[in-house]
Amino acid sequence: MLKKALLSVFMGAAVLLGSIAPQTITTTAATARQMENLDRGVVAVKVSNGVFVSWRVLGTEATNVSYNLYRDSVKVANITGASNYIDASGTTTSKYSVSAVVNGVEQSKSTAVSVLGNNYMQLPLQIPAGGKTPDGVAYTYNANDCSVGDLDGDGQYEIVLKWDPSNSKDNSQKGYTGNVFLDAYEMNGTRLWRIDLGKNIRAGAHYTQFMVYDLNGDGKAEVACKTSDGTKDGVGTVIGNASADYRNSSGYILSGPEYLTIFQGSNGKALNTINYEPGRGTVSSWGDSYGNRVDRFLGCIAYLDGVHPSLVMCRGYYTRAVLVAYDWNGSTLTKRWTFDSNTSGNSGYAGQGNHNLSVADVDSDGKDEIIYGGCTIDDSGKGLYTTGLRHGDALHVSDLDPSRHGLEVWSCHEDTSGNGGIGGSFRDAKTGQVLWSFKAANDTGRACSADVTAAYPGEEVWASGSSLYSSKGENIGNRPGPVNFAIWWDGDELRELLDDTTISKYGGGNLLSVSDCDSNNTTKATPCLQADILGDWREEVIWRTTDNKYLRIYTTTATTSRRIYTLMHDPVYRMGVAWQNVAYNQPPHTGFFLGSGMSTPPTPAIKLVGATTPTNPTAPTTILDGQYIKSLVVKDTNNASDWSIQSNLKVGDPVYGDRTNKFTVIPSKLLGSEWIRTACDSKTYTSDLASFTTKSDVSVYVGIDARISSIPAWLSSWTNTGETLTNDSDVTFNLYKKDFSTNSNVVLGTNSASSSAVNYTAIVVKNTPSSLIYGDVNGDSAVNAIDYAFMKKYLLGTTTSMPSPNWQKVGDLNSDGVINAIDYAYLKKYLLGSITKLPV
Repeated sequence: MLKKALLSVFMGAAVLLGSIAPQTITTTAATARQMENLDRGVVAVKVSNGVFVSWRVLGTEATNVSYNLYRDSVKVANITGASNYIDASGTTTSKYSVSAVVNGVEQSKSTAVSVLGNNYMQLPLQIPAGGKTPDGVAYTYNANDCSVGDLDGDGQYEIVLKWDPSNSKDNSQKGYTGNVFLDAYEMNGTRLWRIDLGKNIRAGAHYTQFMVYDLNGDGKAEVACKTSDGTKDGVGTVIGNASADYRNSSGYILSGPEYLTIFQGSNGKALNTINYEPGRGTVSSWGDSYGNRVDRFLGCIAYLDGVHPSLVMCRGYYTRAVLVAYDWNGSTLTKRWTFDSNTSGNSGYAGQGNHNLSVADVDSDGKDEIIYGGCTIDDSGKGLYTTGLRHGDALHVSDLDPSRHGLEVWSCHEDTSGNGGIGGSFRDAKTGQVLWSFKAANDTGRACSADVTAAYPGEEVWASGSSLYSSKGENIGNRPGPVNFAIWWDGDELRELLDDTTISKYGGGNLLSVSDCDSNNTTKATPCLQADILGDWREEVIWRTTDNKYLRIYTTTATTSRRIYTLMHDPVYRMGVAWQNVAYNQPPHTGFFLGSGMSTPPTPAIKLVGATTPTNPTAPTTILDGQYIKSLVVKDTNNASDWSIQSNLKVGDPVYGDRTNKFTVIPSKLLGSEWIRTACDSKTYTSDLASFTTKSDVSVYVGIDARISSIPAWLSSWTNTGETLTNDSDVTFNLYKKDFSTNSNVVLGTNSASSSAVNYTAIVVKNTPSSLIYGDVNGDSAVNAIDYAFMKKYLLGTTTSMPSPNWQKVGDLNSDGVINAIDYAYLKKYLLGSITKLPV
């Protein structure tokens, strides 16, 4: 009776599993650029007819995503168009949040924000104490250039501010200067840290170029700049010799060590310091002997492999020009390449640099070039072309003429006697071909580019002493008065003019004029920063108050019907914000034409990194089936697009979908196998990464970074094979194995890795039937009384499974698809010797 009961229960029971249909991914983002995972950036401002609210559209969001706007947790509206709204019922005490609606499913709300009483946010500053130079001259401090980055990984920008002493110098001017300080501030004015660059870094626009960017893809920006002995980091540690003083009697610093330091964004701690390359060497070899041309520095960020940002630090442009590119992995700066105009074959690149630079993929190969004034350096570190137009003071790179393929460059030139009398040129960014130019007898010291009128297609360009030109070189009349910055401020696609502390409309009046704030950099009259750092795609501008007690972030309250993703998710624009503080500041431009008659901007090829909650659906992503892998579901949705099923595993295959590292050693028995290319950035995901169903009897191998001291708990039931894989970064992966029968669910758990380790990879090998021992339900490669005991426990219900990973297969001794009392009887007869062969 007991056997009949067991048989009845076993055969009658069923378990039904169900889930929401996941999204199917048919493309990979292995070439997508790493980009900041920003929050909504909601900003609300009291206006005369209610409250103006705007928020970010992310570059990864589909155009059919709509947004629910909430006031005090009550839904106000669903917006399907541009990401701004006037709430007529809003007050100064209201709080606003936004949620995305994706395929009809509402996502999580953003953090609620309060309403600003004015069209600016005001951040209190901590002004450094002034001092006296060795020759007794007193100095104070002014808030100067700014940059932004997500320093702490919370999806919100922090501000890095350079404090400039009142005695800062141009390189052509002798004299001592005060120290330069870098501060980091939260948007609420909380200071995170202060870095004192020390007495051996001279103050001035050409000396300190600071890059703020997430260089290693961990979702937190680093800060990089030139340092020296006596630099004190954000936690109080001094770099090098704290007492060293290399200033000469003219205030120049022409001896002593020069360093490049990477600082941690969250606390300002120096993480890695190396020698600055190139060193100054013989000062006179740069063009003069008193210290002017030797200390002309530039810097930028560029995606030289098309995926990861690299740091590029530069020295010289009047004569010799050197650019050095580095990659940062979280602990070490590795030099990628050096370009030197002194190298044989590069002499044509000498003297071509500007007081600024730009970065863009000008040749459409997915990798960035550095537009270095009158020449361009390819992503490989080789010269792409040089124009011979020589040095200039302003540079603009974008799709200035959308009727042409690719990007264009507009620049003014100083050395008209050496370039054929050209004062400004409009050239093809890929080839360097000058499409048109204007003549000048002397230095043309300013130039600007923006679509300021809808009367002509593309952007209009102008320069000091020139007319206003169309993108085709047509003289279309008098130029605007300002030849400085341009800003997207009002509701149309045209760009407005930004000069000193005034924003104006070409052909119209002032839109904003601020009397109690100051601009920077003397006659350049530039803001601390101009960038799309809050709200929708229009830009904010940061000025310092005249007393230097506050930074003010001004934001527009004009409505717009144009929906565009945040400009900070356009790589050309984002890198432009990073280099904006360099030398003679220039406004950032987009990599697409943004102006009257524009097309819909292209979807940026980016992948968001960092811990901010994703805005898109959080349902797991299912990847197309392989030969042995069915329904691979990736639960780490932030990085799912970089996972894929691969066939024919071989040496030289990229290990990850988001890295370029390749396999160098693979055990011979695994060559040719089906495998899962994971995302390295999934390594920090804290839950199970993925799962799949087996289509055959298989062995699954997981290769886990040997540097992980304690393997994840889910691998405890797997067998350490003692075999390894390696990649070209000298990482060794220990291989763990487990067998699974057909239709088994395989769970790939968390990697449990720190930032110093990498993610695992998984390989699937089909098992041949001969490798299975029927009756061996405990997996010890023998059939004995232990198996009989386990099967008895299973049929009595005291256990729901048996130890062998293939127990459902090897326990079904008559091949009827179930394990029941009949199999139990066959096993008993086999062990007693009544039968010598099992019926299977």
